[in-house]
Amino acid sequence: MQLRIEGHTLPGRTCGPGLRFPGAAAIEVAVQRRDRPADLLDPQPGDAEAVSWALPCEFTAEGELRGPYVQNRLGGRFVYLSWLGRPPGEEQARMFRRAKLMLADVPSPVLAAARASGLLVGRLALTDAKGHPLCGRVVPPAVEWRA
Repeated sequence: MQLRIEGHTLPGRTCGPGLRFPGAAAIEVAVQRRDRPADLLDPQPGDAEAVSWALPCEFTAEGELRGPYVQNRLGGRFVYLSWLGRPPGEEQARMFRRAKLMLADVPSPVLAAARASGLLVGRLALTDAKGHPLCGRVVPPAVEWRA
């Protein structure tokens, strides 16, 4: 089974300050490995036209997705998209925010079709309403799920 994440409308390589956010330069986005915040899959530039990641996973006997990039915390299973950047005055890039793609909100018919086809695709814009990198819980309609 493959879970493919497709992102579009990225925020750019620099971002001004916001609420509890000092801004950042050299922005990239990547998928975080389960329980390893520093282990990031294929960082992509924040000004790319589009980005995508193919994540290996499998269905459990209970019908939930599991894999090296699928997190499992209270509130359900999800995939983290981690934003990296260099805050003002710092030399080193670091993670400064994350988006949580909630797998529990994949519509049941789409999940059943994905189980049959072996492919689940989540497509989403990666810029929030303020022009910053998308963060927080991401559920439909902000993410479109299809098999």
